[in-house]
Amino acid sequence: MNETFKLGRIAGIRVGVNWSVLVIFLLIAFGIAGGRLPAVYPGREWYVYWGAGLATAVVFFASLLAHELSHAVVARRNGVQVDGIVLWLLGGVARLKGEAATPGAELRIAGVGPLTSLVLGLFFGAIAALLVVTVGPGLLVESVAWLGGINILLAVFNAIPAAPLDGGRLLRAFLWWRTGDRLRAARGATTAGRVFGWALLLFGLVLVIRGASVDGLWLVLIGWFVLAAASAEGRQAQLRSVLVGVPVRQVMTADPVTAPADASLAWMSYEVKSAPLRQRHTAFPVVEGDGRPVGLIRWDQIEDSSGRDRTRTLVREVMRPLSEVPTASPDEPLADLLTRLESSPDRRALVVEDGRLAGIVSMSDITRAVSWLAMASPARRGW
Repeated sequence: MNETFKLGRIAGIRVGVNWSVLVIFLLIAFGIAGGRLPAVYPGREWYVYWGAGLATAVVFFASLLAHELSHAVVARRNGVQVDGIVLWLLGGVARLKGEAATPGAELRIAGVGPLTSLVLGLFFGAIAALLVVTVGPGLLVESVAWLGGINILLAVFNAIPAAPLDGGRLLRAFLWWRTGDRLRAARGATTAGRVFGWALLLFGLVLVIRGASVDGLWLVLIGWFVLAAASAEGRQAQLRSVLVGVPVRQVMTADPVTAPADASLAWMSYEVKSAPLRQRHTAFPVVEGDGRPVGLIRWDQIEDSSGRDRTRTLVREVMRPLSEVPTASPDEPLADLLTRLESSPDRRALVVEDGRLAGIVSMSDITRAVSWLAMASPARRGW
């Protein structure tokens, strides 16, 4: 899930938000302001309800952020680099650059999220109980109690042993510890995730047929997401198993065709079209005059003439900056780059060595490498 805009950094970890967060944010605020609070405490002004609803939704997403931050912080402490956190429609995701080295590390990284949500739920519940005793029932107590309940529910749901939930990673850690086989453990967690996803989806359809359309459609949506994400995790685990021991330098395109940062789009278009070998490329690393990489530009961005003078518009003005492009070193394991590459909008990574551009890697490069490795080692095939 890609970020639409950035919130900044917390503890050095980049935090972004996908536009779909707005949907669930408004649904939560409306559900509290237009339903829960008026039903329990009628007769208040509309802006009082909406103020409480919006504030509760903000604190809820802060709780989700705390859940994902706990994953990220513990991952870094266990030697796994973190690419960032993205909040979206169905919660949040901490994007890790690699995998845990041991079942114990996997257990700690996965388990801290539900634990954080549980602690937050108990904390909000205790605050609600204290407010009842000190100031009596009211909108504040109701909002805080809702936050307590939803965080506990979030902890329980995430602890279900099915990928891609945290419980699925806990199951994977357990199976990995029992069998000593990471791939076999991933298969078990993926299977559990697919079963759970189908169960949610079918139960949701039953609710829709019985007339509970809203609840049913939500379960169908969640079930579809669990099913799709579990399948994606399974495919990624399979790819990782094939790519074990393969460094980035073995599949990268070395010395790729580059785009000067200070060249105009029109000049770049002419240069590419005048050289047949360059026309097969659909994206180009952008470099400064000293050869330092500063970004990536796609061919469609070069050719796009809507609303701009291509003879005066520079490549650096429309490129994706290096901070938003996955990078890797030539000797980095290709399996560790896979997650970052798949989450990149351009599906490409720049290979940098000693501050200089060494090559470029695309998903098509990895696909070719996987096909070759699978043919070379039939025993590594099969899922």
